[in-house]
Amino acid sequence: MKEKILVIAGPTAVGKTDLSIKLAKELNGEIISTDSMQIYKYMDIGSAKITKEEMCGVPHHMIDVITPSTPFSVAEYKEMAQKCIDDILYSGKIPILTGGTGLYINALTCNMNFTEAENDLEYRNDLEKLAEEHGNEYIHNMLKEIDPISYKEIHYNNRKRVIRALEVYKLTNKPFSSFNAGEEFFNGKYDVSYYVLNMNREKLYSRINLRVDMMMDKGLLEECINLKEMGYNSSVQSMQGIGYKEIFYYLENKISLHEAIDMIKQGSRNYAKRQLTWFRRDPRAIFLDKDILSEDDIFKRIVGDFLP
Repeated sequence: MKEKILVIAGPTAVGKTDLSIKLAKELNGEIISTDSMQIYKYMDIGSAKITKEEMCGVPHHMIDVITPSTPFSVAEYKEMAQKCIDDILYSGKIPILTGGTGLYINALTCNMNFTEAENDLEYRNDLEKLAEEHGNEYIHNMLKEIDPISYKEIHYNNRKRVIRALEVYKLTNKPFSSFNAGEEFFNGKYDVSYYVLNMNREKLYSRINLRVDMMMDKGLLEECINLKEMGYNSSVQSMQGIGYKEIFYYLENKISLHEAIDMIKQGSRNYAKRQLTWFRRDPRAIFLDKDILSEDDIFKRIVGDFLP
């Protein structure tokens, strides 16, 4: 019999954090972050990282695990997070995966093969140089002929994943997308209850815009200045994240602060759209509309479904 885990997903700013805390308390659970930015230390405001106070005593995992300069793959995430799941289950508690990075969720809940393709650091560095010289779209276009599915699914600004897709093809002569194919892909090792929070697009976009303004008020600019003083710049992969990339462009005198803030809002809205597209492709995902259901309705629905 498969062991049960809970997934709370959804686009940025939809309200996953508060719900996950309530569920963890009710179900005796611990939370594993599935957010690809919250793994980095020192990057708190721009990643909307939960504070100790907001955790309300609920243990959280996979937050602040590496420094911004440390290379980190999905395979490494899976290895670390898998141990967290095992430890939580061993203690008799419920793992609750919470976040908006669909690839991290799939890594833990689907049959994804990360071992067949090893690494080619020299090729990876060559691709990094090409991206620096010609832009992210240049290496993204390299995917078009060899892996049209990944070309369509991976955004050109997700340089790390574009490079990995090209690297996997070079090493295996198989498209990166083929590693996720097959009927058994969604039949992973756990009994997964998978919920996606959603709301009216205009309302979500307003929440995103407000969140960016709040990040600026909380000190996102100062956080980026501190990161710059620590030696980081916009070419570091972690600084390609939305909210950091744009502020670094401002600090490097490439754009104005007003332009940076507008770009963060636009980038976040576009990201939310891509997140929803990703989640809609997952047959396990149950969408819960916050325009129709109250917070309490959603909470009771998930608890009622999950408990025997």
